[in-house]
Amino acid sequence: MAITHDLPLERRTLHGHFSRDLEPVLSIDLGDSVRLRTLDAGWHWDLEGEWIESRDRLLDGGHPLCGPIEVRGARAGATLVVDVVRVQPRDWGITFAGETSVVWRLDGETGTADDGTVVALAPFLGVIGMPPAEGGVHSTIPPRRSGGNIDCKELTVGATLFLPIEVDGALVSAGDGHAAQGDGEVSGTAIECPLEAAEVARLAVD
Repeated sequence: MAITHDLPLERRTLHGHFSRDLEPVLSIDLGDSVRLRTLDAGWHWDLEGEWIESRDRLLDGGHPLCGPIEVRGARAGATLVVDVVRVQPRDWGITFAGETSVVWRLDGETGTADDGTVVALAPFLGVIGMPPAEGGVHSTIPPRRSGGNIDCKELTVGATLFLPIEVDGALVSAGDGHAAQGDGEVSGTAIECPLEAAEVARLAVD
């Protein structure tokens, strides 16, 4: 019987890189689900101030990711199947373009910018992925065959993601909430936001 696990937002559950050497903070069985909350890409929960006072610029230099999550029975060479069940932003987001920033008020259906511009929201997790087979510290910024910073705006609620597994146990991490994004990040960012709630389900192997 599948179980839903809660992954708390704590310092011990956050990291800013991918590595096969990271110890899992949660172990689940194939087919289980995980509920979590995430910071925005700048390690913020509230609009002002980082969520933590200091962080290691090498190990925490990328997106703040929740995990890693060990999927028992997942083996290198198989394919991980991830269903996106819930993605709920907090009430604010921000977009950067060079020296300019735009703050958005998010109400669940729409986002309203400082100048009154209104856009429809389509929230998703910008990063869902696993470490590569090679040891060492790997940046969260580039997407890889095992996932990572995919920034695919189609990964909204109801989507299913298939990722090649490169390490036993999968060691899945997720983060980088986006309230909405166009066809790519022309300015380098989407509407970046922390997530009040997210859930990924059917962590299974195909």
